[in-house]
Amino acid sequence: MPNARLAQAADLASLLELYRVAEVSASAEPMARAEQIWLEMLSHDGVAVFVSAVDAKIVATCMLITAPNILRGGQRHGFLENVVTHPEFQGQGHGRAVVHAALALAWAKDCYHVLLQSGRKDPRVHRFYQRCGFEPGLRVGYVARRPSP
Repeated sequence: MPNARLAQAADLASLLELYRVAEVSASAEPMARAEQIWLEMLSHDGVAVFVSAVDAKIVATCMLITAPNILRGGQRHGFLENVVTHPEFQGQGHGRAVVHAALALAWAKDCYHVLLQSGRKDPRVHRFYQRCGFEPGLRVGYVARRPSP
């Protein structure tokens, strides 16, 4: 199975290329802004970005966000975001490696659960998340969109 590791500052260019190829969403522009955001993410105590690479090319990633919680006996919340696998490397275990690494960190940080939302319609995506240990239907997700100017 492929390995996952925590992302490093030098990973930004390869990560942005992965996002472009996977056509997930527009990345921050210009590059100076993306670099600033990336360094902020890497230095934030509640944010961990995991990557799986082939040679020097990042082929999968996800971001774990953890936050303190006064309820649930003080156990933290965990949120999984930006789960992306390069189309040419899907089905090879890279996505599973980054998700499992994120979950392992969440449990080590004493999260009582990790939430994940997906807007994807592809049933393969949902089967992937279920195989990674996520259970559908336990909660209802709601989204508030930023008002238009």
